Amino acid sequence: MKRIFYPLAMATLLGFFGILYYYQQEPVRELDERAAALFGGMGWLEAMSFIGEQWMIFTVSFLLLVFLWAFRHNYRGMFFVLLAVGAGNALNQLLQQWFGRPMPEFPEEVASYSFPSDHAMVGLLYLFTLAYFLGERAAARSVRLLIWLAAALLTVLTALSQVASGTHYLSDVVAGLFLGYTLFVLIAIWYEMRERHFRKRKDMRLVEREDIEER
Repeated sequence: MKRIFYPLAMATLLGFFGILYYYQQEPVRELDERAAALFGGMGWLEAMSFIGEQWMIFTVSFLLLVFLWAFRHNYRGMFFVLLAVGAGNALNQLLQQWFGRPMPEFPEEVASYSFPSDHAMVGLLYLFTLAYFLGERAAARSVRLLIWLAAALLTVLTALSQVASGTHYLSDVVAGLFLGYTLFVLIAIWYEMRERHFRKRKDMRLVEREDIEER
């Protein structure tokens, strides 16, 4: 991952806390209402919500785990997927319960919370994780760019589908995208540090073996 994405992750984390601080204030509420009026009723956009459904996330993540295990023997990559999707989903559910912001179409007595949006946050995590490993070995830079553009587009459409369906506010969606991206970059940094560490140890063992054979 290019280092330019590191400060962007810090910016999105700050953006999440900014939304957390202001989402109950009037300017943000007005923006949420305008977004609901703008995107509400777009059937094609609302239909994109299936990309962020739990069954879709589970299916794609499971297939990615099988791919990493059977074809790459990449066990740290498998842990990457579990951290991003599993821990990311658990964190999202915890935050929703903690902040307790009711969904737009649900009364406060109904235990359905919206902040941050799970479709936006977990949708970004699993789509970006998929793009990360699909693009990891892509030979052509244009192919990697195409994979990432597709992941970003699907992420945005999935997130906005929640505004179109009226199940989330725009502030829920943007907060979910911000926090999801920050978490993804942190996990990617950990993964790449571990990969460099084990690659270095492997190279050192190879050098030592060659020295022994020469003796």
